[in-house]
Amino acid sequence: MIKEAISKLLQREISDPRLDFVTVTGVEATPDLRQAHIYVTFLGDSKDLDESLGALRKAAGYLRRQLGQTVYLRYVPELNFHLDRSVEQGLRIDRILQDLEDSREQSEE
Repeated sequence: MIKEAISKLLQREISDPRLDFVTVTGVEATPDLRQAHIYVTFLGDSKDLDESLGALRKAAGYLRRQLGQTVYLRYVPELNFHLDRSVEQGLRIDRILQDLEDSREQSEE
C-alpha cells in the first residue's frame, strides 16, 4: 500500500526534474510501521543517481505528509530512501554467465 501511494505521489505531486525517471522497486516497513525503507531505481549515470537520491531524500518530509493524507495508517512512517542495485547486479550476473558460455563454446571448437 505504501509502495503504490509513494509511486503515485512521485508521479503526480513532485515536479523536480531530477525525479522524472524514478521507480519505486520495493518497500520494507518495520513491524510497528514507524519507519519505511523505500528502494528506488533511476535512469541515468552514477553522478545523476547521487543527485536524484539527494533530491528524493529532501522531499521525504513532503512525501510523508502527503502519504498521511492519502493512506490511513495508525502512524505515518518515517521515509528512508535507498538505491536499489539489484537490477545492476542481475545484469552483471547475466554478463558473467554469457562470458562463461562464450568461453565454453570457444574451448569446444
